[in-house]
Amino acid sequence: MDDAAASLARPTDQVLTEIARYVYRYEIQSPFAMERARTALLDALGCAMETLSSGDCPSFIGPFVQGCKTQNGFRLPGTVFDLDPVKGAFDMAVLIRYLDHNDAFTGAEWGHPSGRNRACVIRASSNNIVADNIGSILAVADWLSRNPAETSDTTPPPTIQTVLIALVKAYEIQGCFQISNAFNSVGLDHVILVKVASAAVISWLLGLSESQAVDAISQAWMDGHPLRVYRHGQNTGPRKGWAGGDACMRAVQLVLLTRSGQPGALTVLSAPRWGFYDAIFRGKTFNLPRSFNTWVVENTLFKLTPAEAHSLTAMEAMLKLGRILKEQAVDLNNDIGRITVRTHAAACLIIDKSGPLKNAADRDHCMQYILAVTLLKGAQPDSRDFSDASPWASDPRVEYLREKIEIFESEQYTLDYLNEEKRSLASALTVVFANGNRTEEVAVEYPLGSPKHPGTKKAVEAKIHRNLGLIFSREEVEQIVATVATKAKTTMVHDFVDILWRGNSS
Repeated sequence: MDDAAASLARPTDQVLTEIARYVYRYEIQSPFAMERARTALLDALGCAMETLSSGDCPSFIGPFVQGCKTQNGFRLPGTVFDLDPVKGAFDMAVLIRYLDHNDAFTGAEWGHPSGRNRACVIRASSNNIVADNIGSILAVADWLSRNPAETSDTTPPPTIQTVLIALVKAYEIQGCFQISNAFNSVGLDHVILVKVASAAVISWLLGLSESQAVDAISQAWMDGHPLRVYRHGQNTGPRKGWAGGDACMRAVQLVLLTRSGQPGALTVLSAPRWGFYDAIFRGKTFNLPRSFNTWVVENTLFKLTPAEAHSLTAMEAMLKLGRILKEQAVDLNNDIGRITVRTHAAACLIIDKSGPLKNAADRDHCMQYILAVTLLKGAQPDSRDFSDASPWASDPRVEYLREKIEIFESEQYTLDYLNEEKRSLASALTVVFANGNRTEEVAVEYPLGSPKHPGTKKAVEAKIHRNLGLIFSREEVEQIVATVATKAKTTMVHDFVDILWRGNSS
C-alpha cells in the first residue's frame, strides 16, 4: 500500500488530509504568485535588518545558552550566529515581526468589542502576520542546504525557488483558515495558524511522506495554544512581537519529532470531548470557504509603516487633513473640538484605546496615538516613535489629541472589509472645530501597500532597498535582490544566506 492509500485507510480528519494534499500535490502555476512571493521574502529580510539596526532588537536573539555553538546550522541573517534550526526559526521570525513592519493578511472573526458605545457582538478580524512562516522555512532550508546527510530522495532541492514555493503554500494555509474561523472568539491567538502552516510545509521540506505530514499537522493542532491576552488591554506587551517566532520554533520541533517516528492523532479535531472542536472551539467545525491555491499571497498587504495594519488608511487620511489644517493655520491646541474616525469593525475592536499606554506594543496598537503623532509630526510614524524613549510617548499634545479622537464603526466599511473581492481597509476622518465648523470628510479606501493601490510595487521596492541598506552595502543589496529575482531556481539556500550572514565579516 502506497503512502497516499495508507493515509486514506486510516480514519483521519479531512482538514488534515486537505492541507497535506495541497502542500505535496498542488503545482503553482501563477507567475504573479511567485512574483509576490519574491517580494514577500525580500520584504521580510528587510524588516529583519530593520529590527537588528533599531534600538529595540530583542536581547534573546542568539543561542538559548550563551556560548553554545552549532556546526553547519542556520546562519541567522545580519548576525554572526550559527544556530540549530529550532532556535533559528524562532530568531528569524522574531526579527521579521518585532517592529510590526512586515506584511499582513486580514481575516474575518467574531469578537466581543469593548470600549465606547459598543456593547453588541460585531464581526471583526485579526491582523495576521503571514510572514512569520518565513522564519521556519528559511531556517530549515538553510540547515538542509548545509547538511546533505539530513536530506533524502524525497527532499526537494534546497534552492531559493523551493523556499518561495513553501512560502506561497504556508501563506495560503494560514490565510484560508483565518478568512472565516474565529480563533479569537475562544481566546486563542492567531499564531496557532503559523504553527499549523509551518508544520505542513516544513514536513515537505524535510522530505517526510505525505502520511507523516498528516501526523505532524495533527501534532500542531494537538499542541497547547497561546492566549490573545498579550495583545489586549493592560496586558498588551512585547510577547506579541515574538509569538510568531514561538509558533515557528514549535512547528519545527514537532516536525522533527514526527520524523523521528512519533505518531500523530488523526482525529485531533473531531474526536468527541477531547478533540479541538469540542475541547476548544465550542463544538464548531472549521469553515474553509476557498480551496487552497495561491490567492493569499496575491492579496497580502505590504506595510509601509510599522503600525497595526487596520490604522493605515486612517493614517493616510490624517496626513491629508493635516495639510489642510496647516494651510488654514489651525491651532491644534485650541481650535479642534473633536476628530471623528469612521472605519471598519476590526479597527474599532483592536486599536480603539483610551487610558495610559505602557509600552511600544501598546502604542503601535492604539489608533488615537497613531493619528495624534501623524498629525503633530506631519508624517507617518516610524518604529522609533512608539518606543518609550520617543518624545511623543510623553508629549502632552499627543494625550490632548487622543482625547479628541472618536472612533465609530461604518457598517458599509465593515461589509467592504469582509468582502473577499473588495477587501477594503477604508477609513474616513473629519475635524470638527471648537466653533462648530468642520472640514470635509477625507476618506481612504486602500492604503499604500495594498495590492489594489497603484503605487504599492514601487513603494515596497524602495522599502526593501532602504531596510536592507541598514546592514548591507549597496553592492550586497543589489546582489540579494538580483538573486531572489532572477536566480532563485539555481541558487542553493546556503549560498544565498551566506551573503546575508555577518560571520564572514568578523
